[in-house]
Amino acid sequence: MIHCQTKLQAVELRKALEHRLRACGLELHPEKTKIVYCGRKERNKSYPLITFDFLGYTFKRRKARTKQGLNFTSFLPAISNTAKVSIRNKMRTWQLHRRGGSDLKTLASYTNPILRGWINYYGAFYKTELHSVLRHMNRLLVRWAMRKYKRLRNRKVRAIKWISEISQRNPYLFEHWRIGVKLWVG
Repeated sequence: MIHCQTKLQAVELRKALEHRLRACGLELHPEKTKIVYCGRKERNKSYPLITFDFLGYTFKRRKARTKQGLNFTSFLPAISNTAKVSIRNKMRTWQLHRRGGSDLKTLASYTNPILRGWINYYGAFYKTELHSVLRHMNRLLVRWAMRKYKRLRNRKVRAIKWISEISQRNPYLFEHWRIGVKLWVG
């Protein structure tokens, strides 16, 4: 990722990089090498590419807040959609709903190291984008509870309420509950 002040500088730099890499017997990847406009409110021009993905993050214009509480728009990273899909797929492979012999503490000890890693990596920037993925974990816990306990079978609202009460009583059981991604019953 290289930043330039103008599009002309970016085009010239790309040509220079291509020339230098060619001299070393290398080449730029045609699909991964792009010139992207990193627009802000004060630079509100229209370009075909205004977002890009890098290391599991999507960089694009997002709302932000100053220390004084004023809102503004800036070019910020957050977890990419491909990373979100990958995380949800990984959660599905755990098949928590089939672990009827386990209790919540066992599930937590199994999932927490992985959840902690995702929270530490993807939660470094724009953590609210990560919350939608972590809510999926809550849905998996509800599904687990509905399958484990007969009194919750086919009673999704009761299962949600039960998991919600546990998350209120023991907010440090699961890593995503620690950062406030809990089930709330109105």
